[in-house]
Amino acid sequence: MTSPVLDHIDADFPRPDRAVLDRLAKLPAANIGDAMDRLGVADSAIQAIWSGARLAGPAFTVWTRPGDNQGIHQALQVARPGDVIVVAGGADESRALLGELIGEKAINLGIAGFALDGAARDAEALAEIGMPVFARAITPAGPYKNGPSRLGGPVAFGGVPVMPGDIIIGDPDGVVVIPREQAAAVADAAEAVFADETSRRAAIIADRRK
Repeated sequence: MTSPVLDHIDADFPRPDRAVLDRLAKLPAANIGDAMDRLGVADSAIQAIWSGARLAGPAFTVWTRPGDNQGIHQALQVARPGDVIVVAGGADESRALLGELIGEKAINLGIAGFALDGAARDAEALAEIGMPVFARAITPAGPYKNGPSRLGGPVAFGGVPVMPGDIIIGDPDGVVVIPREQAAAVADAAEAVFADETSRRAAIIADRRK
């Protein structure tokens, strides 16, 4: 039986074109940020909680009371495979919003990963199962599960506005948010940035070898 709250969630919001998402997933977050005039880059404190974690997918948004993960459990009931669950948790670092058990559930559901403006735990276990989690902090302290929360609406994540369906890219440098309607143009611009930096780097290396 679903929560009454879930009856009002529109999980059918537009997702980005898969081909455009795949192009952006291949690019460094730094190049994407440069292509967006350095806008859309989340607070640098939000980082992968295990080495090598990467995120790429449309945002399914959750706005929750700090330290409470009721909304994440609700999101898992309605998010689609490939979605990144983006949680506006008030930048709270005192309680982990998720850990290994939620990570295991998310894998079963095909969730692409989590971006938390809050804390997480069980970093080693999440690395072992390969669930990408980007968070502001790691703490062993568990969450509350009382709510309130809101799903599927606009949120503020690490100082960046996020709408459902926006593209979330995370890599070892951090997280960037690409507005869905600008995704193709950003992909074009970011690929140009990547090509330019690759060319300049090759020239620097060649010069060093002279």
